[in-house]
Amino acid sequence: MPQRIICLTAETPEILYMLGEQDRIVGISGFTTRPAIARKEKPKISAFTNANIDKILALEPDLVLGFSNLQADIAASLVKAGIEVHIFNQRSIREILRMITTVGALVGAVDKASLLVAELEQKIDQTRDTASYLPRKPRVYFEEWNDPIISGIKWVSELIEIAGGEDCFADLAEFRLAKDRVIHDSAEIIRRQPDIIIGSWCGKKFQPEQLLARPGWQEIPAVQNGQIHEIKSADILQPGPSAIIHGLKQLQAIIQRWGVQQAHSKHWS
Repeated sequence: MPQRIICLTAETPEILYMLGEQDRIVGISGFTTRPAIARKEKPKISAFTNANIDKILALEPDLVLGFSNLQADIAASLVKAGIEVHIFNQRSIREILRMITTVGALVGAVDKASLLVAELEQKIDQTRDTASYLPRKPRVYFEEWNDPIISGIKWVSELIEIAGGEDCFADLAEFRLAKDRVIHDSAEIIRRQPDIIIGSWCGKKFQPEQLLARPGWQEIPAVQNGQIHEIKSADILQPGPSAIIHGLKQLQAIIQRWGVQQAHSKHWS
């Protein structure tokens, strides 16, 4: 059973703390945000696509946890140095929940991981039930990056649907890599007429004034009705519990407020 774990991304320390297994963590990513205490008590040994290999090796880890092809070079360097590495590649809600189960199994906390998954599934079911009372599904455009324009990844698209919306670019959400979700013609966003726009610019502050300055965007219902919102990337673009606990909660609030606006408009029209 691993006793000295390095976490190269934000979601694995979040999970280990939620499972009560945080004492095993000896190093974290600089992008870790939850829980806040992790940033105070654990040494930071990596960014996202680069890491201090010597610093990691000095901590003598018996397991390193990472994410996706973007950390393949880090993983390869550690494997060559004789370190055990597990790289997750979760891109959907189902895969996020499976990843939590796997982390629990790796640290001998299977029952606690199962309980956490059950709690997250309950939040999803409750949100879906509340969404069933909406007058209709709003069309939601989620922007993950602004230059080039990139639409939301699969788990975000699924969260939009759970909260009662319809992802304008669900067709692109099926692509696992960001480069395959680039929207080359921003006029296509206008053509899809989103009722709600949500910006989450992966690690930097969303600037709605940039969207408003794009040619033709005043024709979009979301712009006309003031339905432009931000969800911080730490809340929704990290493929772990936060996406469901914090990201889904904010999506639900945004979509429910849109529903109230719709009901009010119909009442007074």
